[in-house]
Amino acid sequence: MSRFQSQQMTSLFAPIIPGTILIILVFSLDYFALELVEKFLLYAAFVIVPLVILVLKYEEKTAIQQTIYTAIKWFQLPAALLALASVMSSNVWGFADTTIPSLLSLGWLLLTWLLCMYGVSTIAIYKGKIAEIAIGAGLIYFFIGGFWFTLYQYQFTLFQANPDTYALNSVHFHFSSAIVPIFIGMLGRIMVKKSWYPWVVAIDIIGPILIAIGMMFSKPIEYIGVTLFACNIVVYTTYLLMYLKRNRNTLYKQARFFLILSCLAFYTIILISLFYPLLKNKFDLTILDFIPMYGALHAFGFVLCGLIGWVLMVRSVKNNRTLL
Repeated sequence: MSRFQSQQMTSLFAPIIPGTILIILVFSLDYFALELVEKFLLYAAFVIVPLVILVLKYEEKTAIQQTIYTAIKWFQLPAALLALASVMSSNVWGFADTTIPSLLSLGWLLLTWLLCMYGVSTIAIYKGKIAEIAIGAGLIYFFIGGFWFTLYQYQFTLFQANPDTYALNSVHFHFSSAIVPIFIGMLGRIMVKKSWYPWVVAIDIIGPILIAIGMMFSKPIEYIGVTLFACNIVVYTTYLLMYLKRNRNTLYKQARFFLILSCLAFYTIILISLFYPLLKNKFDLTILDFIPMYGALHAFGFVLCGLIGWVLMVRSVKNNRTLL
């Protein structure tokens, strides 16, 4: 990578640098005595959502969308800090038995509501465009994730479920449910439309709901949702790799690198899952030993690399159109 390209990358991703540093500290220092699921929620707040905001940066926006986007951009870091203060209050600072953690969580709920409003406006403005519906649905799912996070911090008992289930649902909606529709929507913007694409989007919107319902009430429904969702990601990653192979435009070189890494991370998850019975017996492992591996590959491989790749892709596409 040339010095100029390196400077461009640093400038482009400058908004996520402070949050990234903080998340490294959260994962590495004993002071942040948080549950792993809470650390991943903070990772979403400080790194994943800012990258989504960068993806949205290059869109054409109406006046209403621009207003919402500006509010999202300026409120993201304060909302993430409130989310951090919320989980620290309940785990480290000794305020678990007070209303402080739950009240602080409302800041992140508000930020995800703004993302939801942007998603609703995208669907309303571009009604009939399947790719935009997918992106809008992904943004709406962030609000559902924010709702589960707030519910977790309030420790309410809803549907007789354990509050820990709320945290898992929140992670589910902050990562897979929100991110995969956005990825598939971004692919839909640049691909030659296929007859199967609307079905992929439809399953992608329904799948997360089935998974969430299954986590709360029924394992079979959860398995159905996970299977449909995983098959959708296989379709997305396979077509994306084919697209990147056919389109070797130099403008997309950096984007190609990260998008390929994202796809490879997903395929690695699939391989580990297939060989799980063999690995479990050979090395005397349990599913609990594999969960951090799955989580790391998904969050830091598939999601993070994918978002970086799409940020670079949409910037390259916009610059290419500007040059034309």
